[in-house]
Amino acid sequence: MPRETRLVLIPSYNTGPRVLQTVREARAAWTPVWVVVDGSTDGTDALLLAEAERDPGLEVMVLPRNGGKGGAVLHGLREAARRGFTHALTMDADGQHPADRIGAMMAASRAAPEAMILGRPVFGPEAPPLRVQGRRISNWLANVQTLGGGIGDCLFGFRLYPVAPLVAVMERHRWMRRFDFDPEAAVRLSWHGLPVVNLPVPCRYLSKEEGGVSHFHYARDNLLLTWMHTRLVLGMLPRLPTLLWRRHRVAPPPVAAVRRR
Repeated sequence: MPRETRLVLIPSYNTGPRVLQTVREARAAWTPVWVVVDGSTDGTDALLLAEAERDPGLEVMVLPRNGGKGGAVLHGLREAARRGFTHALTMDADGQHPADRIGAMMAASRAAPEAMILGRPVFGPEAPPLRVQGRRISNWLANVQTLGGGIGDCLFGFRLYPVAPLVAVMERHRWMRRFDFDPEAAVRLSWHGLPVVNLPVPCRYLSKEEGGVSHFHYARDNLLLTWMHTRLVLGMLPRLPTLLWRRHRVAPPPVAAVRRR
């Protein structure tokens, strides 16, 4: 067993040089940090491998072809489980997620090790209004699909999972491999009874001048989300008796809010 059973897991695809700053900030906050390079073609695999040679707290795994964010996370989770890690904090490589909140997320996980710790984004004025408004639909649907399971934001990728249940859920389903990973993971883990802890987390949308990179495609990814929510609604129907029983007979899942002092 590793001395520290929680790790930071960063999937990366063509993020450009900005990924190095993200990784260094994460390493300043936590050890170990793993990066899964998801078939990148921009040369960042070489940059990250060179960084790992200088930093024993960083490990880089390079996948031969792009399989999507969820596929990259699953690759890292399987290896984490094999080595005895129990929890993984996922964060994006593009600088949107604040590394200085890693410690608070890890502390919340230690207090509730059976829970998934979900970051709840606090957007700045630079956030695209269409993206901010659009995610409200997904959040509403996620809470319908879980009958009020307490998911504060189903799309925000800064979150901490217990490794074993997430690997088990992903290996039972062929989906959850691309942009649909974050919302479907939260809903399916809620269906399996994992409680939710929501923590407010600042979120930045970096400009191109700041090195910001986005692979979100409105048409393609919104179609993917539409199909995902359709199958989750259909999957909710046979689970309704269990979800109703939990809602009325079991204490509600813990919800925590941590504010910067």
